[in-house]
Amino acid sequence: MLELEHGFRVIDVHVRLDAPVDGTSDGGADPDRLERELHQAGILGAIVFPQARPDSYLRANNSVARNAVDRPFVPFARINGPRDPRGTPAAKLRNLAASRDERHVSPEDVEQYAYGDRFHGFRLDPVRDGLPDDEVLDELEDVGRPVLVSVGEGYAPAALEATLLRRSLPVIVAHFGGYPLHREMMHETIDLLESYDECYVDTSVVRYRDVLERGLREHPDRVLFGSGAPDVHPNVGIMELLTLDLPEDAMRRAFSKNADRLLGDALDVRLE
Repeated sequence: MLELEHGFRVIDVHVRLDAPVDGTSDGGADPDRLERELHQAGILGAIVFPQARPDSYLRANNSVARNAVDRPFVPFARINGPRDPRGTPAAKLRNLAASRDERHVSPEDVEQYAYGDRFHGFRLDPVRDGLPDDEVLDELEDVGRPVLVSVGEGYAPAALEATLLRRSLPVIVAHFGGYPLHREMMHETIDLLESYDECYVDTSVVRYRDVLERGLREHPDRVLFGSGAPDVHPNVGIMELLTLDLPEDAMRRAFSKNADRLLGDALDVRLE
């Protein structure tokens, strides 16, 4: 058994939960294995969301919510949309005629997901799932729950700024905004933190010490620990932070204090 002792209270904001849908699993880490690995790594709680699917996320989201019951999981509903996120002239032209179909999330879906305590935020990967239209983005802004969004090749920091960051809602930028391993984009995202107070970054699959150390030195209140599990064992992400040349207070903020402030009561309920 791989155990890691580090003495920090740790909240993980980036965990994919491969929960069964319609009685079948798409593989990956099932809820029991995932809970066990997080516990072994000393992680007290985690934001979880479904893996990518080609169809509607309704059943996948409901499955994640069911499997989060009685576990230290904070479920985020995964959402999609009809628009091309790339921002090229051709994409902008296609987006003029793009419209939602039955597989895309609607404003009513967002309102329903945000109602009560089943979901505490949203997960958006525009490259894989498309970008929601303005009506859905308006509803996301109205409900005010955090949105965990993948940014990098195909949906650059500049596109993020033109879409989500100009709205009044908390945005957690996965992978420091440079997936996969795009160092320049990560630094561009750190630059954005200066202008947008509700923008955060997570540390999942970053790998660059200079990026992590710059983010935590310049914006210690805006960096959140994310492991990227189950693709990456949570111990790996924790060790990458533990080996940085940073004061202990910066570590505590990244591991839990910033997540506590952002998620508030959602964490309190799940960790009771």
